[in-house]
Amino acid sequence: MELYNYFRSSASYRVRIAMALKGLDFDYKPVHLAKNEQFTESYAAVSASRLVPLLKDGDAVVTQSMAIIEYLDEVHPEPPLLPGDALCRAYIRALSQDIACEIHPLNNLRVLRYLVKELGVGDDNKTRWYQHWVESGLAVVEQRLKGEGRAGRFCFGDTPTMADCMLVPQIFNARRFDCRLDHVPTVMAIFEHCMSQDAFNQTQPSACPDAE
Repeated sequence: MELYNYFRSSASYRVRIAMALKGLDFDYKPVHLAKNEQFTESYAAVSASRLVPLLKDGDAVVTQSMAIIEYLDEVHPEPPLLPGDALCRAYIRALSQDIACEIHPLNNLRVLRYLVKELGVGDDNKTRWYQHWVESGLAVVEQRLKGEGRAGRFCFGDTPTMADCMLVPQIFNARRFDCRLDHVPTVMAIFEHCMSQDAFNQTQPSACPDAE
C-alpha cells in the first residue's frame, strides 16, 4: 500500500494512526501542501480533488480519511475501529463527523488561504476564526463524551476506535493555533492517554519523514 501524506495534515495523521493500530505497513508518499505540490500534474493524475490523504492499495485508490479508515476496517477487520452493534458504530461515526465534518473543514489550509488571499482577512482575525470554530466544536465533542456515557480511556470504552483517530490530530492543530482547551477536560484526558500509545505517538507529525 501507498499513502500520500503531508506531515502536518490532520487528515493524513488520522489514517496513519489507523494503519498503525492495525499493524499495516505502507510506503509513505509525501505531498507538501504548503509548497503546492498537490497541484502538480503528477499528483493530479491520481487525485482529482488534489487533497491528502490518498491510499493506493494495489490498483484500488481510496480518498477521504474517513472513507479510507472504513475501507481498512473492512479489508483488515482486526482490531476493529468500528466495534460493537449498529448503534455503537453510529455513535463512533457521529463523534468522528463532529470533528472531521464540523470542525476541520472550517480550518484546513485551503480555507485559511482563501480567508487571507481572497477576503483580505488579517493574521489576527484568521487566528480568531480558527480558534472560534475549534474551541466551540471541541465543546460539542466534550459534551457528547460526557453526556452519552460511552467514553473510557478512549472515546468509546477502553479500546481505540475511528473517533480517537479523528480526535488526536485535531488537538495537535488546536495546540498549534493556541486554542483554549481547559474547557474540554474529558477530551484532553483521552488525548493524553492516546499519546501514551505507540500507534498515536509514533505517527505524529514530528515523526514523519517529511517533517520540517
